[in-house]
Parts: sequence; C-alpha cells; structure tokens
Amino acid sequence: MSKLFKELTPVHIAQTTFLNTVTPVNRTETLLIEDCSNRVLTKEIIAQINVPHYMRAAMDGYALRAKDTLAASTTSPVILHESDAITPQSCVHVHTGSLLPDSADAVIMVEDTQKLDNNLIEITAQLHPHENVGEIGEDMKKGELVFQQNHTLHPVDVSVLANLQVTHATVYQKPAVSIIPTGNELIPRNSKQPPKEGEIIETNSLMVGLYVEKWGGKPIINNIVPDKPELIKQAIVNNLSSDMIILCGGTSVGDRDQVPAAIESIGTILIRGIKASPGKPTTLAAIKNTPIICMPGYPVAGYVTLQLFAKPAIKTLAHQPYLPENMITLPLAEKIASKAGYLTFARVKIENNTVKPIMSSGASILSSIARSDGYIMIPEEIEGYSKGEEVTIILAN
Repeated sequence: MSKLFKELTPVHIAQTTFLNTVTPVNRTETLLIEDCSNRVLTKEIIAQINVPHYMRAAMDGYALRAKDTLAASTTSPVILHESDAITPQSCVHVHTGSLLPDSADAVIMVEDTQKLDNNLIEITAQLHPHENVGEIGEDMKKGELVFQQNHTLHPVDVSVLANLQVTHATVYQKPAVSIIPTGNELIPRNSKQPPKEGEIIETNSLMVGLYVEKWGGKPIINNIVPDKPELIKQAIVNNLSSDMIILCGGTSVGDRDQVPAAIESIGTILIRGIKASPGKPTTLAAIKNTPIICMPGYPVAGYVTLQLFAKPAIKTLAHQPYLPENMITLPLAEKIASKAGYLTFARVKIENNTVKPIMSSGASILSSIARSDGYIMIPEEIEGYSKGEEVTIILAN
C-alpha cells in the first residue's frame, strides 16, 4: 500500500466509521458485590425484601402518638410521661434507627423537647402521624425494580445491593484490549541501562493501559515489536482473540512506519489519516471482527487518538454509557491559533478564571498534557480564538 495520506478524513466521519465496527461484549461473570464497582449489570435487580424491614425512628427523640401533641408549641407545651411502652399521654425515648414501639406513630425530635423532673417530657411542637418515622419499605419495597439491565454500578449502588442482602451480581466481563507498542528506537521501562542517544523509553503502552482500565477495559500489554512488517503482523494475529487491539506507533509515512501495511495484509484499513492536529497519522482498521486502533507514536497525538476513538469504543464494548465530558467555559487570557482545516487540540491552563494556552503544537511534548488542566477543541472551520473570547475547556481526565 502507499504510505502517503491520500485524503484525510474529518474526525466525525472517522468516529462513525470506526464505531460501526465495535460490538458490545456479551460475556458475563458473577462476582461478589465488593468487586462490582464500575461494572455493568447483565440483568435487572428486583428487591426481594423491604428496606427498611421494620418501622423505625428517623430521629433521636421520643416516640409517641401524634394526637398527644395536639396544639403543642414553645409557648404552650404538652407534658408527657416517659415510659417503656406507649400509652395515652406517654412517650418512649428512641435513637435514630430504633424500632418504633407499638402504638407509636411519630417521633418528636429531641431538640423540640425538654426533660423535666419525675420522668416528665415537655413537648414544644405539634406532630402529624408518621412524622420522623421510617416506614417499612420506605427506601425500597419488595418487588420494586432497583436497577435496570445495563446499569453501571457505582459505589453507592453496591451499598444499595448490600442493604438488599444481595451478595453477588452478574455483570458483563471487561473487554480485553491488547496493546502493542512498536518501534526500533524503543526500550522497556524496566531496562536496567539508561537510554542511549536515539533510544526512547517506551511509555505509550503504560498510558494506554491505564486509560483502558479507567474506561472499563482489561489491558493486555505486549512486548515491544520492532519495525518489521512480519513481526508486527504476527503480533496482531497473536492478539486477535482480544476484543480490540491498539497499536502504538508506526502509523506515519516514514521508512519505519510499517503498521498500516502489516494490517492491510490481513485485514481492512477503514481510515488512513484524520483531520486532527495533533493526531493526523491515526489509522483505523478491522481484522475479521476485531476493531484496530493505530495511534501515532508521538504521545500527545496518541493521547488525542485515545480520546477520540479508544474511549468511545471501550465504553461501547463494556456496555457503559459514553457520557458528556466535564467542561467549563472561561475567557481566553491570550490568543490561541489553530491549524486551518483540522480539528485542533489546544492544551490549556486555567489561571485566575481565565484560560492560557500551554502549547499549540508539539505532538511529542507529553508534559504539556500533564501540566494542563484540559484542552480546547478548535473546529476545522475556525482559525483560532482571540484574546477575551469565551471558550469551552474539556477538563483533563
């Protein structure tokens, strides 16, 4: 195949084309609920018990009959007798969560009482029946739908399951995402020798793996593969059992950029180059039913590729909703330029409620992302923004 980018594809078209190849993973597993945070339910959860399962006090104070507080106020208090059981004109001391005594139908807060001599309690507020009382099933009723199928469980949801006495949940397996770093210049992170001139410590697979895990996938990190078509092809074939493959590097037009050719020998190139800066050399492909992302070796360009394609793809594979990004709108402290005809990712810092660009170019400067608070996506049809102009920042994640 020709290595040249014959025609770059707009980002939105590339996203649609690629995501059409991504199918959610339907393998399931049953786990202890303690291991189910950020996992997706395969079936609905129906409450099998009432929560709470008894009438309980919702406040610290005194359980009583509401009608015994008729007309009570700070200027005209009602006097009740503290007892161990509810009878007319008596009350029982309770704590939050205590079983409501028989015949009681309300709880007066301790703040609205005054303890007198001879076990007498002064009541300074009138109550209605069921006031400050937790009813049976008030939280969840037996037979109630608690969570729907495909619901992503958050930590508070796991606590809800525990309240329902659920010990296990059936969830979708995490999609397996193979990560293959390529490049003759790369050396492993755990190398005992410092890099020589011309050598680069391989860190892209670390970044990719952590994002895969964060977005709901299971990263499978491969060893570095040299820039040889047959070795790259074999590494891809060895990982085709995964739900998606991400290759790092080798996507541009240099002599050592062999990834697209290796893929084309066994699969289909969907997109060869996108209108994004950085991120132009991104290549998207499919081999049988396995979607392939080939991200540029420059880490900032690779980061852009991950955000544009890997994140929505992994979310789709994992049955997780692809929610809007966290964003904030602020004025620019200075002008930001962009590359005409390209979706431009400008890294920015937020200072004194204004936005300052960190660097508008430089796809290899990974620290520019680490130092940023987020980025601005400047549309293809716009040539930057002027000082003072309001812009939307996608906060770093």
